[in-house]
Parts: sequence; structure tokens; C-alpha cells
Amino acid sequence: MSGHVRDSLGGRAAIVGIGATEFSKDSGRSELRLAAEAVRTALADAGLTPADVDGLVTFTMDTSPEITVAQACGMGELSFFSRVHYGGGAACATVQQAALAVATGVAEVVVCYRAFNERSGRRFGSGVRHREPSAEGAALGWSLPFGLLTPASWVAMAAQRYLYAHGLGAEEAFGPVAVTARRHAATNPAAYFHGRPITLADHAASRWIAEPLRLLDCCQETDGGQALVVTSLERARDLPRPPAVVAAAAQGAGRAQEQMTSYYRDDLTGLPETSVVARRLWRSSGLAPADIDVGILYDHFTPFVLMQLEEFGFCAPGEAAAFVAEDRLPLNTHGGQLGEAYLHGMNGIAEAVRQLRGTSVNQRPGASRVLVTAGTGVPTSGLVLASDG
Repeated sequence: MSGHVRDSLGGRAAIVGIGATEFSKDSGRSELRLAAEAVRTALADAGLTPADVDGLVTFTMDTSPEITVAQACGMGELSFFSRVHYGGGAACATVQQAALAVATGVAEVVVCYRAFNERSGRRFGSGVRHREPSAEGAALGWSLPFGLLTPASWVAMAAQRYLYAHGLGAEEAFGPVAVTARRHAATNPAAYFHGRPITLADHAASRWIAEPLRLLDCCQETDGGQALVVTSLERARDLPRPPAVVAAAAQGAGRAQEQMTSYYRDDLTGLPETSVVARRLWRSSGLAPADIDVGILYDHFTPFVLMQLEEFGFCAPGEAAAFVAEDRLPLNTHGGQLGEAYLHGMNGIAEAVRQLRGTSVNQRPGASRVLVTAGTGVPTSGLVLASDG
């Protein structure tokens, strides 16, 4: 079973730069240009130049190859390049890959990036239309013929079981997550829903997408790019910004894991892949839920935020809705993917860095430890980021 061994990665690398494009519904430019803009902005934030970069990491789903981004940004030779699979589950793993490269001396400065026109181009919410035959896609053959064509419909199956098992209604369970995200987005000028908070009544009145999920339970579709710069902690201390230290990083896949359609597990009310990540993060960091100041949890759909809180041990099964409603933990202070933008979780990592720098628009005073998670329902990843010292 994973999570019994404490790794030695923590404290050896840090995020030193963050950069993003604007978040929109129609960027008007190519995904490569979005990637290059975000990378250049992140490097400027770190006080570094393209010539300093010798490593790049992105998602397998990204359309901008590492060597092409290097050319577009004016970088030189690369000694490390890597891609991580499983969509949003890759977000925190990009930083893990970068930290591993830096800690082992394979690279000195690694940039993680993700850029897409997910609204004006390929919209994930439009569902599966064509897939080449593959072992990975075979699992979908048990779901697609019965109408489960979209991510919302896949999540709805597990969400319905969660409500039944815990005797909850959709509005009382999922509403607080949506309201919290939009409350934070309302004060974030970078958020698409800046100035537009919602109430529980608004949530309950929004249209059905796939019962028990309503429109306001579903993340946005966004055009944009986000980049993060990772280097050694020693070098980070000589740069302009306070480093966000990678205290722990982990990936996780559960037994009988599929991508969003893991319906043949013994229990549909949790996220076993998240449990794998949680065990490794807590063991490697030496921390516990009570030590976390801010939670940046992947919120492509509200039910999976609740399950993550429970898998990480912030509360018992079935208690996460009350946990969120009572604001026991500052949650998705940028507005999350429900309120700020859907950037496959990379914008959440940037918010964690801002919290540690003390520059978030919804700053938690004295924040020194932030938990960040990646996409759920798929093989996933997570980070604990901490202030230096």
C-alpha cells in the first residue's frame, strides 16, 4: 500500500515565479501564444530570463510542445522535458516533476505551463464525440452507450450515491461549495465572475445539467494560460520573491482506477486516488489537516470538493458540507475553477503561492502552509506548499 515511506523531496525545491494571461471566453489568439505569454510573465515575476530555463513540464493534453514553447520564448538548450497524463489530475504533478528534476540536478530552472482555448476552441463539456481505439478508451464503452457522454454526467453518478449514503439533499450539500467559490471570486479582479457573488437560493434555482448537478455545480470553460517557475531552494533565496517551498508532492491512483468512470469500486462515496495522495502528503510533510492554513481544492464539480475534504481527514464522511458552510478552512480563495477560471488547476497553484507571499486578494493572515490538489475522478496529484522558515 502506498504512503508508508517518507520521501526526501520536501524542502529541496520552490516555486519562485507565477504568471498568467487574462482569463476569458474568447482569447483571440493561439494556444501557443497563450503559453508563451504566461511563461514570460512567470519568468519576469521570478526575476529570471528565458536563458535561465533548462527544463519544461506540461500536460499530455497541451497542444504546445516543450520545444516549441522554448523557441517562442527565446530559451536555449533544454536538459529536461516532461509531460503528465490524466487531464486535471496532472496539475500538481507538473510541479512534482519539476521539483524532482531540480532536486536531482537534472535541471536548474524548470517552468510548468498549461494553456488552452477551452471555451472558444475544444470544449470539454461538449462531451465525447470521437476516440481512436485504445485500451484507455475501452472503459468508456461501458458508459457512453447509456448516455454518459460528458464529465458532468460521469460525476453525477458518484454524486447521487454520495447524497443517498449520507442522507443529504443536493442544495444543502453542494450549495455551500459554489457560494464560497463565488464569494471569493467576487473580490478577485482576475476572476471571470469578479463582482458577481451568488446565494444558496441562486444555486438552487440554477438549471439542471445532470441530476443532481446544477449549472452552478460545474466549473467554467476558459481560454487562458498559466505558468509556474521552479528552482532549488538555495537559488530561490537569492531571487526577488519569497519562495513557496515544495514541502511535499505526490501522485495517486486507486485500485480499479478509471478516468471519471470508476463505477466498479466497492464504494462510490469517496475518492480512493485522493486518499493515496493524502497519505503520502501527510507522511512526507509531517503535517496533518490541523496544520493547513488554506485549502486550494480542485473544484471542477462541487461534490468532489466535499469528498476531497473527507479523504484528507479535515472531517468525517458526510460532514464536509457543514465543514464548508461553517468556513472552518479558507477554501479556494481565488474563486477556484467555479469562480476564477478553469485552467486545469494550475491557477490554484498560483493562488497558493500568493497566499504564502501575502499577496492574495483574499489573504489569510499569516498563511504559511497551503494544501493544493489536482483533478479528481482520475489519477491525481497534490502539493503542500510552505513559506521558507
